[in-house]
Amino acid sequence: MQAEPTTSLVGEEYEVEIGPVAHGGHCIARTAEGQVLFVRHALPGERVVAKVTEGEEGARFLRADAVRVLEASKDRIEAPCPFAGPGRCGGCDWQHAKPGAQRRLKADVLAEQLRRLAGLTPEEAGWDGTVVPAEGDKLPAGEVPQWRTRVQYAVDAEGHAGLRRHRSHEVERIDHCMIAAPGVSELGIEKHEWAGMESVEAIAATGSQDRQVILTPRPGGRLPLVELDKPVSVMRVDEKSGGVHRVHGRPFVRERADGRTHRVGAGGFWQVHPKAADTLVTAVMQGLLPRKGEMALDLYCGAGLFAGALADRLGDKGAVLGIESGKRAVEDARHNLADFPRVRIEQGKVESVLPRTGITEVDLIVLDPPRAGAGRDTVKHLASLRARRIAYVACDPAALARDLGYFGENGYRVRMLRAFDLFPMTHHVECVAILEPAEKGR
Repeated sequence: MQAEPTTSLVGEEYEVEIGPVAHGGHCIARTAEGQVLFVRHALPGERVVAKVTEGEEGARFLRADAVRVLEASKDRIEAPCPFAGPGRCGGCDWQHAKPGAQRRLKADVLAEQLRRLAGLTPEEAGWDGTVVPAEGDKLPAGEVPQWRTRVQYAVDAEGHAGLRRHRSHEVERIDHCMIAAPGVSELGIEKHEWAGMESVEAIAATGSQDRQVILTPRPGGRLPLVELDKPVSVMRVDEKSGGVHRVHGRPFVRERADGRTHRVGAGGFWQVHPKAADTLVTAVMQGLLPRKGEMALDLYCGAGLFAGALADRLGDKGAVLGIESGKRAVEDARHNLADFPRVRIEQGKVESVLPRTGITEVDLIVLDPPRAGAGRDTVKHLASLRARRIAYVACDPAALARDLGYFGENGYRVRMLRAFDLFPMTHHVECVAILEPAEKGR
């Protein structure tokens, strides 16, 4: 039998009461018929007219934008950015909320994920229930921290740079991104033409004057002559291999954190907020309390930020093994940690490399997995190594909560959890959880 054709509800409007915040930068509401709406540009407790942006009759849920606010929350403000709002730039989720309210919303999401996926209350997770702003980011309503040191600009068919609309390939032209760090804004990407380009990524390093742009051409597109307002190195993404190649200038930027300079190759991972690397290193080291002579693992180690911090504190008789899948990141980590003879960096996926090392016991573990988390099998293996403490750095509260649940199944408890607002105006939140063997907590 042929399936009945579905009727799109895109463009339909519903007057709804907004319920709690949900993971992903939206709030939950229900139509009069009981269908779930995920509503952006709304706040809990408001009454709004929600216009459907995705979904059809009979779907499990619909996506919508709050296009008219009938009863506003006391936490609502006028969005400072002229490009924010329904149907506009998708980069920021909470421009319409006071800064303190944004952090409370993130805390609510984290608490809900911990309860639902790990079965933990904030108290059981050793968390005080707050999301802490980075140093210098506590600003009055209407002011926006300029924190984003890496901005990926999309380029439209006419060659104008902008940012993607939410869940769309459409480009919102902008003349300035309010959350871009000064080192990015001063390049003037938005006022230049980028004919033949798919995207332009701008990077402004923290602790050095290094600036870089990475150009991704459209198929057959020719590189433009790059003449920006400040000196930059230029890289290009190869359309066949996806590799990043130098056009001119250094093929890396120098980032400064924990008293050390780190080389980060083009496209390599580094924390985006200028205060993030130091904030996270401090939280991890305070949680682990490394001792001289210990053995540590740094998993998903990137350019070696945590491996270097560990090596520095473990002394000449300590040892660190870092594992990272990215070839360029491994090269950077080996370069950055060359002055530590007892640090080794292995390339490959953690789940493949770690079993091959033959390591059966370690003192400390740091893991900073990608957004999907480490997963049940990797967590089980890590728990078998009987580390006295484990630091889990996470950018996704759902993945964190899932993995904390797995650690709980394998004999570890959360000793302490801290949450940091390292992505202001967005729904993202960074967490550091410190775990220890469960018997120590009895």
